[in-house]
Amino acid sequence: MSMFSWKVVHGGKTPPPGEAVAPDERLSWPRTIGFGAQHVVAMFGATFVFPIIMGLNANLAIMMSGIATICFLLIVGGKVPSYLGTSASFVGGASAIYAQSGGPEDVTGAILVSGVVLAAVGLLIHYLGADVVNKVLPPVVTGAVVMLIGFNLAGVATNIYLPADRWMGLIVMTVVILMAVGLRGFLGRIAIFLGLLLGYVLSWLADLVFDGNRVSWQGVKDADWIGFPKHTTEGLVGNQGSPDINNLAAVGWHLPSFSITFTLLALPAVIALVAENIGHVKAVGEMTERDLDPVIGRAVFADGVGTVITSSVGGSPTTTYAENIGVMAATRVYSTAAYFVAAIVAILLGVIPKFGAIVNATPPAVLGGITLVLYGMIGLLGAKIWKENGVDFADPVNLVPVAAGLIMGIGLGTNGFFAITDDFTLGGIAMGTLIIVIGYHLARLVAPGRTDEGAVIAVGQTGAHEADHAPGHREK
Repeated sequence: MSMFSWKVVHGGKTPPPGEAVAPDERLSWPRTIGFGAQHVVAMFGATFVFPIIMGLNANLAIMMSGIATICFLLIVGGKVPSYLGTSASFVGGASAIYAQSGGPEDVTGAILVSGVVLAAVGLLIHYLGADVVNKVLPPVVTGAVVMLIGFNLAGVATNIYLPADRWMGLIVMTVVILMAVGLRGFLGRIAIFLGLLLGYVLSWLADLVFDGNRVSWQGVKDADWIGFPKHTTEGLVGNQGSPDINNLAAVGWHLPSFSITFTLLALPAVIALVAENIGHVKAVGEMTERDLDPVIGRAVFADGVGTVITSSVGGSPTTTYAENIGVMAATRVYSTAAYFVAAIVAILLGVIPKFGAIVNATPPAVLGGITLVLYGMIGLLGAKIWKENGVDFADPVNLVPVAAGLIMGIGLGTNGFFAITDDFTLGGIAMGTLIIVIGYHLARLVAPGRTDEGAVIAVGQTGAHEADHAPGHREK
């Protein structure tokens, strides 16, 4: 059966409680369009926030996310219902590139190469199995790299965006926290988006009351209703170092530029994306009650292809979105038809410049409040990986390399660099990742001949390791 020949189930009506709609099934087209629109709303907040943070065009990112999603669905043969939105994993790399005087074209060039590497990893998984990746990048390593990516960005939120209007930023942060915890179901899943909207409105009202300039509508007035994103490379150069309203004129579509130095700053994100994709495919498999393990390699490959396509014209990197997986969990509608609808809607939004101008007018302080939450959540996803995989930090093989890598990476931040030579430096995320990956495997090499007597004593421990701490507890 063709992947476009969806079987209409439940008479085309919303399924009764406990019933589901499979990936190769659909409801009536009006209802399918409704569910597709719901997926657009779910992915929308992060898909246009992260391009702004990375100094890229939000309109272009949304349009290209639709194209990337269609490519993804075609490559996986419609077996994995997912939406490809903007990836947060490259935010740290982008900030580091700007800190080294790179431009938007350098960011997209580094992202494109990373997409090629991700696609290659997908092929490796497809032909050799996911165990190969798990041996090189076990959960203790992937969790640490994800944590490094999030926490490395702390300075960007507190020192760059937040100073624009500290109180507004703190208000937005508080609103997001309350919404994420207090709201239920679908609304709780789009708390970031709702917080951003409210922050936008509050900033505008504050301008009216206090005669400020938090929101500038000039770009919205000047923008056309219909048209493609402009061709330019003028944007947020210098790591958003001057976060005033006028500096938020987003870069347009452009061709990427390639540099080994800048590419190395972005490559650690691939580790996070591999872990993210594998986890998402497994989650979808559990929800749909289908064995999707044979498709994991194709899904990772498709994400890499999507990233290559989007970045080749100056768009943002892509990844499968947990937000949309959450929508499926809540509705039990897994139809890929809804995702094709969502992709088409995103493409149409991308050719409305006035919509993009509204996005680009987002006040820096609002982004500050949002990023305080987002960056912390990204970092804590690493801890979630550790917990779900039972990583044992009583084992020094897991503890010591991760501890060293995290301190190096977070300590350097996005503006600090480690000089390998006079002409070659690595940023915090890249250097921290190297220490974690290489340090972990070096530790495993010496581990088999060790006894507990030679182990590092943990802080607060006055004796040897507990009796149940044996080599069998080490991360595989």
